Amino acid sequence: MLKATIAHQRIRGTWALSTMLVLVASTLGAQEATLNRALDVQRQSDRSSVRTQTRIGQLDDQITGLRGDYRMTIQELDRIQIYNGHMRTLVNSQQTEIDRITTELENIVVVEQGIIPLMGSMIETLDQFIHLDIPFNMEERENRIDMLRTNMDSSELTISEKFRQIMNAYQIETSFGKDTEFTVDSLEINGEIREVNFLRVGRILLAYQTPDRQDTGFWNKNTRQWEPLGDEYRKPISEGLRIAKKQAAPNLLKLPVPAPENAQ
Repeated sequence: MLKATIAHQRIRGTWALSTMLVLVASTLGAQEATLNRALDVQRQSDRSSVRTQTRIGQLDDQITGLRGDYRMTIQELDRIQIYNGHMRTLVNSQQTEIDRITTELENIVVVEQGIIPLMGSMIETLDQFIHLDIPFNMEERENRIDMLRTNMDSSELTISEKFRQIMNAYQIETSFGKDTEFTVDSLEINGEIREVNFLRVGRILLAYQTPDRQDTGFWNKNTRQWEPLGDEYRKPISEGLRIAKKQAAPNLLKLPVPAPENAQ
């Protein structure tokens, strides 16, 4: 009986020890599994950290590159702003010039509207003056007037060129009052056409003398006719012709200069 009890107790102790060992083994297994999971989590965390660090490095490189691009963009923007400012100034200057030219063109149209009638009037006035003047070089002077009239209707000449030609004609007429001229032409004397030598002294005198010095006369501006001169003017006119031909030095001459009819 005692042996049976002891055996029974031994069995129970062995079972308890086995149970304890099983519990310990289970605990150790659970702890090992937990540890393995912790290690897996740590390894995953480490790998994630590596990936994160790599990504951070990549992002840092990108940020550095973007920072460089940003600085370059800012510099380019500054250059563009400077260039745009220059172009705005240039455009404003060009616009000002365009406005000025437009205004000038508008003024030119207005001036042309007034100057064209003026030029026509100047030509007619010059023509009347020539025909009221002493009759010298009439063909040349009348041809000049005809040329001016023809040019007024020409589309190939500018307004300024037409005006220049008119002013040039006036200057030519003005110069006639300051020189002395000798010419040879024909003139009707006593119903006979004869060759004569003409002496023009400015616009003061237009006289003639035949080559044989037998006939001497002048253009009377008051009567607007050719009139003969007395013998007292034969030598002065002859001397004036020699001076005009530059065959004698300038000298004082007694010339017939009619006084104006209405002189006081």
